Amino acid sequence: MDPKRTPVLVAVGQSTEREEIVNAVEMAARASEAALASAPRLRDHIEQVSMVSVVFSQVSARPASELAARLGLAPRRTEYTTPGGNLPQWMVTRAGREVAEGKLDAALIAGGEATRSMRAADPNADFMGAGLASEGAEAEPDPVVGPSMDGVMGPAELSIGLVRPTEIYPMLENARAHGEGRGYAEQRRFLGPLMSRFSQVAADHPFAWFREALSPEQVASVTDSNRLIAEPYTRCMNAFPNVDQGAAVVVTSLETARALGLEDSCLFLWAGATNQECAPATRPDPGQAPAMRAAASATLAAAGIGVDDLSLIDLYSCFPVAVEAGAEALGVALDDARGLTLTGGLPFFGGPGNNYSMHAIATLWERLREAGGLGYIGANGGFLSKHSMGVYGTTPPPNGFVAVDTREAQAKIDASAIEVTTEASGEATVVTSTVVYDRAGGVADVPVIATLDDGRRVAARADESSREAAAREGLIGARVRLEGSPLRFHCER
Repeated sequence: MDPKRTPVLVAVGQSTEREEIVNAVEMAARASEAALASAPRLRDHIEQVSMVSVVFSQVSARPASELAARLGLAPRRTEYTTPGGNLPQWMVTRAGREVAEGKLDAALIAGGEATRSMRAADPNADFMGAGLASEGAEAEPDPVVGPSMDGVMGPAELSIGLVRPTEIYPMLENARAHGEGRGYAEQRRFLGPLMSRFSQVAADHPFAWFREALSPEQVASVTDSNRLIAEPYTRCMNAFPNVDQGAAVVVTSLETARALGLEDSCLFLWAGATNQECAPATRPDPGQAPAMRAAASATLAAAGIGVDDLSLIDLYSCFPVAVEAGAEALGVALDDARGLTLTGGLPFFGGPGNNYSMHAIATLWERLREAGGLGYIGANGGFLSKHSMGVYGTTPPPNGFVAVDTREAQAKIDASAIEVTTEASGEATVVTSTVVYDRAGGVADVPVIATLDDGRRVAARADESSREAAAREGLIGARVRLEGSPLRFHCER
Protein backbone atom coordinates (compact mmCIF):
# COMPACT_ATOMS: atom_id res chain seq x y z
CA MET A 1 0.00 0.00 0.00
CA ASP A 2 1.17 3.50 -0.84
CA PRO A 3 1.87 5.09 2.58
CA LYS A 4 0.19 8.28 1.36
CA ARG A 5 -3.03 6.31 0.95
CA THR A 6 -3.03 5.15 4.58
CA PRO A 7 -6.63 5.65 5.80
CA VAL A 8 -7.17 8.01 8.72
CA LEU A 9 -10.00 9.41 10.81
CA VAL A 10 -9.65 13.18 10.73
CA ALA A 11 -12.91 14.50 12.21
CA VAL A 12 -15.71 13.28 14.46
CA GLY A 13 -18.88 14.71 15.93
CA GLN A 14 -21.63 13.71 18.37
CA SER A 15 -25.03 15.11 19.25
CA THR A 16 -27.68 14.63 21.93
CA GLU A 17 -31.11 16.29 22.16
CA ARG A 18 -33.37 16.15 25.22
CA GLU A 19 -36.02 18.83 24.57
CA GLU A 20 -36.67 19.72 20.92
CA ILE A 21 -38.61 17.40 18.64
CA VAL A 22 -36.16 16.23 15.99
CA ASN A 23 -35.71 13.35 13.54
CA ALA A 24 -32.91 10.88 12.96
CA VAL A 25 -31.46 12.70 9.96
CA GLU A 26 -31.34 15.92 11.99
CA MET A 27 -29.37 14.18 14.75
CA ALA A 28 -26.94 12.78 12.17
CA ALA A 29 -26.68 16.22 10.56
CA ARG A 30 -25.84 17.92 13.85
CA ALA A 31 -23.09 15.41 14.53
CA SER A 32 -21.79 15.77 10.96
CA GLU A 33 -21.75 19.56 11.22
CA ALA A 34 -19.73 19.27 14.41
CA ALA A 35 -17.24 17.03 12.62
CA LEU A 36 -16.93 19.24 9.54
CA ALA A 37 -16.71 22.43 11.59
CA SER A 38 -13.37 21.26 12.94
CA ALA A 39 -12.05 20.85 9.38
CA PRO A 40 -14.17 23.00 7.02
CA ARG A 41 -11.98 22.40 3.96
CA LEU A 42 -12.91 18.71 4.15
CA ARG A 43 -16.32 19.49 2.63
CA ASP A 44 -14.87 19.75 -0.86
CA HIS A 45 -13.35 16.27 -0.56
CA ILE A 46 -16.40 14.30 0.64
CA GLU A 47 -17.15 11.89 -2.20
CA GLN A 48 -19.36 9.53 -0.23
CA VAL A 49 -22.04 10.08 2.41
CA SER A 50 -23.06 6.90 4.22
CA MET A 51 -25.96 6.72 6.68
CA VAL A 52 -26.19 3.86 9.17
CA SER A 53 -29.55 2.08 9.19
CA VAL A 54 -32.17 3.68 11.45
CA VAL A 55 -34.27 1.12 13.33
CA PHE A 56 -35.98 2.83 16.28
CA SER A 57 -37.36 5.98 14.62
CA GLN A 58 -38.82 6.87 11.26
CA VAL A 59 -36.88 7.87 8.16
CA SER A 60 -37.59 8.15 4.46
CA ALA A 61 -36.10 5.89 1.81
CA ARG A 62 -33.40 8.52 1.18
CA PRO A 63 -31.82 9.38 4.53
CA ALA A 64 -28.25 9.61 3.21
CA SER A 65 -29.33 11.90 0.36
CA GLU A 66 -31.30 14.05 2.82
CA LEU A 67 -28.25 14.23 5.09
CA ALA A 68 -26.01 15.33 2.22
CA ALA A 69 -28.53 18.01 1.21
CA ARG A 70 -28.79 19.34 4.77
CA LEU A 71 -25.01 19.64 4.89
CA GLY A 72 -24.73 21.30 1.47
CA LEU A 73 -22.64 18.43 0.13
CA ALA A 74 -22.67 17.04 -3.40
CA PRO A 75 -21.07 13.58 -3.06
CA ARG A 76 -20.80 11.25 -6.02
CA ARG A 77 -22.35 8.50 -3.90
CA THR A 78 -24.91 8.35 -1.11
CA GLU A 79 -25.82 5.08 0.56
CA TYR A 80 -27.76 3.55 3.43
CA THR A 81 -26.72 0.44 5.33
CA THR A 82 -28.36 -2.83 6.20
CA PRO A 83 -29.29 -3.19 9.90
CA GLY A 84 -26.77 -4.13 12.56
CA GLY A 85 -24.90 -2.58 15.45
CA ASN A 86 -21.65 -3.70 13.85
CA LEU A 87 -22.25 -1.44 10.83
CA PRO A 88 -20.42 1.69 12.10
CA GLN A 89 -17.16 -0.26 12.42
CA TRP A 90 -17.88 -2.26 9.27
CA MET A 91 -18.39 0.96 7.32
CA VAL A 92 -15.19 2.52 8.66
CA THR A 93 -13.23 -0.60 7.68
CA ARG A 94 -14.84 -0.59 4.23
CA ALA A 95 -14.11 3.11 3.70
CA GLY A 96 -10.54 2.54 4.88
CA ARG A 97 -10.06 -0.21 2.31
CA GLU A 98 -11.43 1.97 -0.51
CA VAL A 99 -9.22 4.89 0.54
CA ALA A 100 -6.18 2.62 0.67
CA GLU A 101 -6.99 1.26 -2.80
CA GLY A 102 -7.27 4.77 -4.23
CA LYS A 103 -11.01 4.41 -4.95
CA LEU A 104 -12.15 7.06 -2.48
CA ASP A 105 -10.84 10.41 -1.30
CA ALA A 106 -13.02 11.03 1.75
CA ALA A 107 -16.20 9.56 3.23
CA LEU A 108 -18.62 10.93 5.80
CA ILE A 109 -20.20 8.09 7.80
CA ALA A 110 -23.03 9.11 10.11
CA GLY A 111 -26.07 7.85 11.92
CA GLY A 112 -28.68 8.85 14.42
CA GLU A 113 -31.92 7.98 16.14
CA ALA A 114 -34.76 10.18 17.39
CA THR A 115 -36.76 7.67 19.38
CA ARG A 116 -37.39 10.08 22.25
CA SER A 117 -38.84 12.60 19.82
CA MET A 118 -40.95 10.01 18.03
CA ARG A 119 -42.46 8.80 21.29
CA ALA A 120 -42.91 12.33 22.62
CA ALA A 121 -44.95 13.12 19.53
CA ASP A 122 -46.86 9.83 19.71
CA PRO A 123 -46.71 8.04 23.10
CA ASN A 124 -48.19 4.93 21.46
CA ALA A 125 -45.45 4.68 18.83
CA ASP A 126 -43.72 1.30 18.78
CA PHE A 127 -39.98 1.81 18.41
CA MET A 128 -39.52 -1.85 17.46
CA GLY A 129 -39.56 -1.68 13.67
CA ALA A 130 -40.23 2.05 13.44
CA GLY A 131 -37.39 2.48 10.98
CA LEU A 132 -39.23 0.28 8.52
CA ALA A 133 -41.72 3.10 7.93
CA SER A 134 -40.79 4.81 4.67
CA GLU A 135 -41.92 8.23 3.54
CA GLY A 136 -41.22 9.79 0.19
CA ALA A 137 -41.07 6.40 -1.53
CA GLU A 138 -41.77 8.06 -4.87
CA ALA A 139 -38.13 9.25 -4.92
CA GLU A 140 -35.26 6.96 -5.84
CA PRO A 141 -34.17 5.19 -2.61
CA ASP A 142 -30.60 5.40 -1.44
CA PRO A 143 -28.62 2.29 -2.45
CA VAL A 144 -28.33 -0.19 0.41
CA VAL A 145 -24.93 -1.61 1.36
CA GLY A 146 -23.66 -3.87 4.10
CA PRO A 147 -23.74 -7.48 5.29
CA SER A 148 -26.98 -9.38 4.84
CA MET A 149 -29.28 -10.13 7.77
CA ASP A 150 -29.45 -13.75 6.59
CA GLY A 151 -28.68 -16.15 9.40
CA VAL A 152 -29.29 -13.70 12.26
CA MET A 153 -32.56 -15.50 12.99
CA GLY A 154 -33.56 -18.93 11.76
CA PRO A 155 -36.80 -20.85 11.35
CA ALA A 156 -36.80 -22.06 14.96
CA GLU A 157 -36.77 -18.54 16.43
CA LEU A 158 -39.19 -17.15 13.86
CA SER A 159 -41.68 -19.99 14.36
CA ILE A 160 -42.40 -18.87 17.93
CA GLY A 161 -41.80 -15.16 17.47
CA LEU A 162 -38.55 -15.20 19.43
CA VAL A 163 -37.30 -11.96 17.85
CA ARG A 164 -36.89 -9.43 20.65
CA PRO A 165 -33.37 -8.71 21.94
CA THR A 166 -34.81 -8.38 25.46
CA GLU A 167 -35.69 -12.09 25.32
CA ILE A 168 -32.83 -13.60 23.31
CA TYR A 169 -29.89 -11.87 25.01
CA PRO A 170 -30.98 -13.06 28.49
CA MET A 171 -31.14 -16.59 27.10
CA LEU A 172 -27.55 -16.26 25.90
CA GLU A 173 -26.58 -14.85 29.30
CA ASN A 174 -28.20 -17.76 31.14
CA ALA A 175 -26.41 -20.32 28.99
CA ARG A 176 -23.15 -18.64 29.89
CA ALA A 177 -24.01 -18.32 33.59
CA HIS A 178 -25.10 -21.96 33.80
CA GLY A 179 -21.75 -23.03 32.40
CA GLU A 180 -20.10 -21.13 35.24
CA GLY A 181 -22.44 -22.53 37.88
CA ARG A 182 -24.51 -19.42 38.60
CA GLY A 183 -28.30 -19.08 38.80
CA TYR A 184 -30.41 -16.02 38.08
CA ALA A 185 -29.92 -14.10 41.34
CA GLU A 186 -26.23 -14.97 41.61
CA GLN A 187 -25.64 -13.86 38.02
CA ARG A 188 -27.30 -10.51 38.72
CA ARG A 189 -24.95 -9.96 41.63
CA PHE A 190 -22.01 -11.03 39.47
CA LEU A 191 -22.95 -8.46 36.81
CA GLY A 192 -23.54 -5.60 39.25
CA PRO A 193 -19.90 -4.44 39.56
CA LEU A 194 -19.33 -4.66 35.79
CA MET A 195 -22.32 -2.50 34.91
CA SER A 196 -21.64 -0.14 37.80
CA ARG A 197 -18.26 0.64 36.25
CA PHE A 198 -20.02 1.35 32.95
CA SER A 199 -22.37 3.82 34.65
CA GLN A 200 -19.39 5.62 36.15
CA VAL A 201 -17.94 6.17 32.67
CA ALA A 202 -21.28 7.47 31.37
CA ALA A 203 -21.48 9.90 34.27
CA ASP A 204 -18.36 11.64 32.90
CA HIS A 205 -19.30 11.55 29.19
CA PRO A 206 -20.78 14.83 27.89
CA PHE A 207 -23.07 13.09 25.36
CA ALA A 208 -24.32 10.29 27.65
CA TRP A 209 -28.05 10.01 28.30
CA PHE A 210 -27.72 9.05 31.98
CA ARG A 211 -25.07 10.97 33.90
CA GLU A 212 -25.44 9.23 37.28
CA ALA A 213 -22.91 6.74 38.62
CA LEU A 214 -24.65 3.73 40.15
CA SER A 215 -23.39 1.27 42.75
CA PRO A 216 -23.32 -2.45 42.00
CA GLU A 217 -26.28 -2.86 44.33
CA GLN A 218 -28.29 -0.20 42.50
CA VAL A 219 -27.66 -1.95 39.20
CA ALA A 220 -28.44 -5.47 40.40
CA SER A 221 -31.21 -4.97 42.96
CA VAL A 222 -34.77 -5.46 41.79
CA THR A 223 -36.83 -2.38 42.69
CA ASP A 224 -39.85 -0.50 41.37
CA SER A 225 -37.53 1.69 39.28
CA ASN A 226 -35.22 -1.16 38.31
CA ARG A 227 -37.64 -3.94 37.52
CA LEU A 228 -36.79 -7.34 36.12
CA ILE A 229 -37.21 -7.36 32.34
CA ALA A 230 -36.16 -10.97 31.73
CA GLU A 231 -34.02 -13.18 33.95
CA PRO A 232 -31.41 -12.31 34.98
CA TYR A 233 -31.50 -8.74 33.66
CA THR A 234 -32.85 -5.71 35.47
CA ARG A 235 -33.72 -2.54 33.55
CA CYS A 236 -30.20 -1.18 34.20
CA MET A 237 -28.75 -4.15 32.32
CA ASN A 238 -30.76 -3.47 29.15
CA ALA A 239 -29.86 -1.12 26.31
CA PHE A 240 -31.87 2.10 26.59
CA PRO A 241 -33.22 3.01 23.12
CA ASN A 242 -35.44 5.97 24.05
CA VAL A 243 -32.82 8.56 23.06
CA ASP A 244 -32.15 11.27 20.50
CA GLN A 245 -28.47 10.87 19.58
CA GLY A 246 -26.23 11.15 16.54
CA ALA A 247 -22.59 10.56 15.67
CA ALA A 248 -20.43 10.99 12.58
CA VAL A 249 -16.85 10.39 11.45
CA VAL A 250 -14.82 11.31 8.37
CA VAL A 251 -12.38 8.84 6.82
CA THR A 252 -9.80 10.05 4.30
CA SER A 253 -6.18 9.42 3.28
CA LEU A 254 -3.05 10.61 5.03
CA GLU A 255 -2.20 12.47 1.81
CA THR A 256 -5.45 14.45 1.87
CA ALA A 257 -5.17 15.10 5.59
CA ARG A 258 -1.70 16.53 5.11
CA ALA A 259 -2.84 18.69 2.20
CA LEU A 260 -5.58 20.15 4.39
CA GLY A 261 -3.30 20.76 7.36
CA LEU A 262 -5.00 18.03 9.40
CA GLU A 263 -2.08 15.72 10.05
CA ASP A 264 -2.21 16.45 13.78
CA SER A 265 -5.85 15.31 13.81
CA CYS A 266 -5.16 11.93 12.27
CA LEU A 267 -6.16 8.71 13.93
CA PHE A 268 -4.79 5.87 11.81
CA LEU A 269 -6.84 2.83 10.87
CA TRP A 270 -4.68 -0.22 11.55
CA ALA A 271 -6.92 -3.23 10.93
CA GLY A 272 -10.51 -4.45 10.80
CA ALA A 273 -12.33 -7.80 10.57
CA THR A 274 -15.88 -9.15 10.55
CA ASN A 275 -17.41 -12.57 11.34
CA GLN A 276 -20.93 -13.84 12.01
CA GLU A 277 -22.38 -16.41 14.39
CA CYS A 278 -24.96 -19.02 13.47
CA ALA A 279 -28.59 -18.33 14.37
CA PRO A 280 -29.11 -18.58 18.17
CA ALA A 281 -30.97 -21.92 18.19
CA THR A 282 -28.28 -23.54 16.03
CA ARG A 283 -25.27 -22.53 18.12
CA PRO A 284 -23.51 -25.48 19.75
CA ASP A 285 -23.22 -23.42 22.96
CA PRO A 286 -25.47 -20.33 22.98
CA GLY A 287 -23.33 -18.82 25.73
CA GLN A 288 -20.24 -18.70 23.51
CA ALA A 289 -19.33 -16.51 20.54
CA PRO A 290 -16.72 -18.20 18.30
CA ALA A 291 -17.24 -15.69 15.50
CA MET A 292 -16.45 -12.88 17.92
CA ARG A 293 -13.25 -14.64 18.94
CA ALA A 294 -12.32 -15.17 15.29
CA ALA A 295 -12.83 -11.51 14.37
CA ALA A 296 -11.00 -10.23 17.46
CA SER A 297 -7.96 -12.45 16.99
CA ALA A 298 -7.84 -11.72 13.25
CA THR A 299 -7.90 -7.97 13.89
CA LEU A 300 -5.10 -8.05 16.45
CA ALA A 301 -3.00 -10.37 14.29
CA ALA A 302 -3.43 -8.15 11.22
CA ALA A 303 -2.39 -5.13 13.27
CA GLY A 304 0.64 -7.05 14.51
CA ILE A 305 -0.14 -6.43 18.16
CA GLY A 306 -1.23 -8.21 21.31
CA VAL A 307 -3.98 -7.24 23.70
CA ASP A 308 -1.45 -5.75 26.12
CA ASP A 309 -0.52 -3.17 23.47
CA LEU A 310 -3.97 -1.59 23.62
CA SER A 311 -4.44 1.59 25.63
CA LEU A 312 -8.21 1.95 25.22
CA ILE A 313 -11.02 -0.57 24.70
CA ASP A 314 -14.71 -0.27 23.88
CA LEU A 315 -16.75 -3.46 23.81
CA TYR A 316 -20.30 -3.46 22.52
CA SER A 317 -22.61 -3.45 25.52
CA CYS A 318 -26.28 -3.73 24.58
CA PHE A 319 -26.58 -6.40 27.27
CA PRO A 320 -23.95 -7.71 29.70
CA VAL A 321 -23.44 -11.00 27.83
CA ALA A 322 -22.06 -9.02 24.89
CA VAL A 323 -19.43 -7.50 27.18
CA GLU A 324 -18.57 -10.85 28.74
CA ALA A 325 -18.19 -12.51 25.35
CA GLY A 326 -16.26 -9.53 24.00
CA ALA A 327 -13.82 -9.59 26.91
CA GLU A 328 -13.31 -13.33 26.50
CA ALA A 329 -12.75 -12.92 22.76
CA LEU A 330 -10.18 -10.20 23.34
CA GLY A 331 -8.53 -11.99 26.25
CA VAL A 332 -9.12 -9.42 28.99
CA ALA A 333 -10.71 -9.67 32.42
CA LEU A 334 -14.03 -7.98 33.15
CA ASP A 335 -12.26 -5.78 35.70
CA ASP A 336 -9.34 -4.91 33.42
CA ALA A 337 -7.76 -1.67 34.64
CA ARG A 338 -8.14 -0.06 31.21
CA GLY A 339 -11.90 -0.40 31.41
CA LEU A 340 -14.13 -2.00 28.77
CA THR A 341 -16.14 1.03 27.66
CA LEU A 342 -15.31 4.54 26.50
CA THR A 343 -18.87 5.84 26.60
CA GLY A 344 -20.66 4.03 29.42
CA GLY A 345 -22.41 1.52 27.19
CA LEU A 346 -25.91 1.26 25.79
CA PRO A 347 -27.74 1.01 29.15
CA PHE A 348 -26.23 4.29 30.41
CA PHE A 349 -24.71 6.22 27.52
CA GLY A 350 -27.77 5.37 25.43
CA GLY A 351 -28.63 2.86 22.76
CA PRO A 352 -29.22 4.79 19.51
CA GLY A 353 -30.15 1.77 17.43
CA ASN A 354 -27.40 0.57 15.13
CA ASN A 355 -25.28 3.69 15.61
CA TYR A 356 -23.91 3.21 19.14
CA SER A 357 -20.43 2.18 18.00
CA MET A 358 -20.10 5.38 15.97
CA HIS A 359 -20.16 7.18 19.33
CA ALA A 360 -17.52 4.78 20.62
CA ILE A 361 -15.31 5.44 17.58
CA ALA A 362 -15.77 9.20 17.94
CA THR A 363 -14.89 9.03 21.63
CA LEU A 364 -11.86 6.85 20.87
CA TRP A 365 -10.62 9.51 18.41
CA GLU A 366 -10.90 12.17 21.11
CA ARG A 367 -9.26 10.08 23.82
CA LEU A 368 -6.37 8.79 21.74
CA ARG A 369 -5.57 12.24 20.41
CA GLU A 370 -5.17 13.34 24.03
CA ALA A 371 -3.11 10.43 25.30
CA GLY A 372 -1.71 8.57 22.27
CA GLY A 373 -1.47 4.83 21.86
CA LEU A 374 -3.70 2.15 20.34
CA GLY A 375 -7.42 1.56 20.73
CA TYR A 376 -9.86 -1.27 20.03
CA ILE A 377 -13.51 -1.13 18.99
CA GLY A 378 -15.70 -4.22 19.24
CA ALA A 379 -19.08 -3.76 17.53
CA ASN A 380 -21.97 -6.23 17.55
CA GLY A 381 -25.21 -6.56 15.61
CA GLY A 382 -28.24 -8.80 15.75
CA PHE A 383 -28.39 -11.24 18.67
CA LEU A 384 -24.68 -11.43 19.44
CA SER A 385 -24.64 -12.28 15.73
CA LYS A 386 -22.47 -10.03 13.58
CA HIS A 387 -19.12 -8.77 14.84
CA SER A 388 -16.91 -6.06 13.36
CA MET A 389 -13.68 -5.16 15.13
CA GLY A 390 -11.19 -2.37 14.55
CA VAL A 391 -7.78 -1.28 15.81
CA TYR A 392 -6.77 2.40 15.63
CA GLY A 393 -3.57 4.21 16.51
CA THR A 394 -2.01 7.64 16.71
CA THR A 395 0.91 6.50 14.57
CA PRO A 396 0.86 4.87 11.12
CA PRO A 397 0.39 1.07 11.12
CA PRO A 398 3.77 -0.64 10.56
CA ASN A 399 2.13 -3.26 8.32
CA GLY A 400 -0.18 -0.83 6.55
CA PHE A 401 -3.95 -0.92 6.97
CA VAL A 402 -5.44 -4.43 6.68
CA ALA A 403 -9.10 -5.32 6.11
CA VAL A 404 -8.88 -9.00 6.99
CA ASP A 405 -10.27 -11.76 4.78
CA THR A 406 -12.08 -13.97 7.33
CA ARG A 407 -13.82 -16.37 4.94
CA GLU A 408 -11.90 -19.45 6.10
CA ALA A 409 -12.84 -18.91 9.75
CA GLN A 410 -16.42 -18.13 8.70
CA ALA A 411 -16.78 -21.41 6.85
CA LYS A 412 -15.86 -23.34 10.01
CA ILE A 413 -18.38 -21.38 12.08
CA ASP A 414 -21.12 -21.96 9.53
CA ALA A 415 -20.36 -25.69 9.47
CA SER A 416 -20.88 -25.93 13.25
CA ALA A 417 -24.60 -25.06 13.06
CA ILE A 418 -26.94 -27.64 14.58
CA GLU A 419 -30.00 -28.71 12.58
CA VAL A 420 -33.31 -27.27 13.77
CA THR A 421 -36.95 -28.18 13.32
CA THR A 422 -40.17 -26.28 13.94
CA GLU A 423 -42.32 -29.39 14.38
CA ALA A 424 -41.83 -31.89 17.16
CA SER A 425 -43.60 -33.83 19.88
CA GLY A 426 -42.26 -35.66 22.86
CA GLU A 427 -39.44 -34.82 25.22
CA ALA A 428 -36.47 -32.50 24.83
CA THR A 429 -33.66 -31.18 27.04
CA VAL A 430 -33.49 -27.44 27.66
CA VAL A 431 -30.27 -25.80 26.45
CA THR A 432 -31.15 -22.31 27.63
CA SER A 433 -34.16 -20.28 28.72
CA THR A 434 -35.30 -17.10 30.42
CA VAL A 435 -38.31 -15.81 32.32
CA VAL A 436 -39.94 -12.72 30.81
CA TYR A 437 -41.84 -10.43 33.19
CA ASP A 438 -44.60 -7.92 32.58
CA ARG A 439 -44.53 -4.40 34.02
CA ALA A 440 -46.43 -5.54 37.10
CA GLY A 441 -43.80 -8.18 37.86
CA GLY A 442 -45.86 -11.14 36.73
CA VAL A 443 -44.51 -13.98 34.59
CA ALA A 444 -45.38 -13.13 31.00
CA ASP A 445 -43.54 -15.92 29.20
CA VAL A 446 -40.84 -18.58 29.43
CA PRO A 447 -39.10 -19.22 26.09
CA VAL A 448 -36.58 -22.04 25.70
CA ILE A 449 -34.14 -23.47 23.21
CA ALA A 450 -34.03 -27.24 23.60
CA THR A 451 -32.45 -30.33 22.06
CA LEU A 452 -34.52 -33.27 20.90
CA ASP A 453 -33.28 -36.76 21.59
CA ASP A 454 -32.25 -37.07 17.94
CA GLY A 455 -29.94 -34.06 18.31
CA ARG A 456 -32.04 -31.46 16.50
CA ARG A 457 -32.82 -28.14 18.13
CA VAL A 458 -36.18 -26.44 18.71
CA ALA A 459 -37.44 -23.19 20.16
CA ALA A 460 -40.62 -23.24 22.24
CA ARG A 461 -42.61 -21.25 24.77
CA ALA A 462 -44.18 -22.51 28.00
CA ASP A 463 -47.84 -23.37 27.83
CA GLU A 464 -49.95 -21.23 30.15
CA SER A 465 -50.28 -23.95 32.77
CA SER A 466 -46.49 -24.31 33.04
CA ARG A 467 -45.35 -20.69 33.23
CA GLU A 468 -45.29 -20.29 36.98
CA ALA A 469 -43.65 -23.67 37.54
CA ALA A 470 -41.06 -23.05 34.84
CA ALA A 471 -40.22 -19.65 36.35
CA ARG A 472 -39.38 -20.93 39.82
CA GLU A 473 -35.80 -21.84 38.93
CA GLY A 474 -33.58 -22.20 35.91
CA LEU A 475 -34.70 -24.77 33.36
CA ILE A 476 -31.35 -25.47 31.76
CA GLY A 477 -30.82 -29.23 31.69
CA ALA A 478 -34.45 -29.98 32.52
CA ARG A 479 -36.62 -32.28 30.46
CA VAL A 480 -39.76 -30.76 28.97
CA ARG A 481 -42.60 -32.14 26.83
CA LEU A 482 -43.24 -30.47 23.46
CA GLU A 483 -46.45 -30.21 21.51
CA GLY A 484 -48.44 -27.94 19.23
CA SER A 485 -47.65 -25.52 16.44
CA PRO A 486 -46.06 -23.12 17.16
CA LEU A 487 -44.26 -25.28 19.68
CA ARG A 488 -45.24 -25.11 23.34
CA PHE A 489 -43.68 -27.03 26.19
CA HIS A 490 -45.13 -28.44 29.37
CA CYS A 491 -43.09 -28.52 32.53
CA GLU A 492 -44.00 -30.34 35.73
CA ARG A 493 -42.06 -28.81 38.63
